[in-house]
Amino acid sequence: MQTAEPGTFTTSTIKGLNAINQAEGVNGFYKGLQPLWARQIPYTIIKFVAFERIVQQFYTKVFTKEKSSYSKGTQLMVTFMSGYIAGVFCAIVSHPADTMVSILNKRGKSEAGTGAQVKEIYSEIGFNGLWKGIGTRIFMVGTLTCMQWVIYDSFKIWCGLATTGGK
Repeated sequence: MQTAEPGTFTTSTIKGLNAINQAEGVNGFYKGLQPLWARQIPYTIIKFVAFERIVQQFYTKVFTKEKSSYSKGTQLMVTFMSGYIAGVFCAIVSHPADTMVSILNKRGKSEAGTGAQVKEIYSEIGFNGLWKGIGTRIFMVGTLTCMQWVIYDSFKIWCGLATTGGK
């Protein structure tokens, strides 16, 4: 449904769910789950760990006074920069698996299992093919990740809490 041309698969979620169930059974709902996990788990770990570490480095090496001595705007700028850099790491770590998931979804049903499909795709596109489009992904994920952290820290400020990191 996600990768089909508009109107070619179905026009509603319920019809789509029924079509998948009839064509592929319950397993059709979980196709590509392993490569999806291979993308999402490292992405999420890096998102949090890299962000926290980068914020810590900004407040240790660049903004060396007490964090509270900086304005909320400056603190949000640190959040923005740290979030974007963390997003770059997220994009790099998750891109190969995201490429696989996208190709698996475009190909649709196969008699071969997911592992066999992944091997087949890799033999076709090779290592370099896994990295096609990385620049665009870095821009997209970097922007998305930094905005998520800015929204998070802005909400913390609104609630009267401190922004992330610092002394």
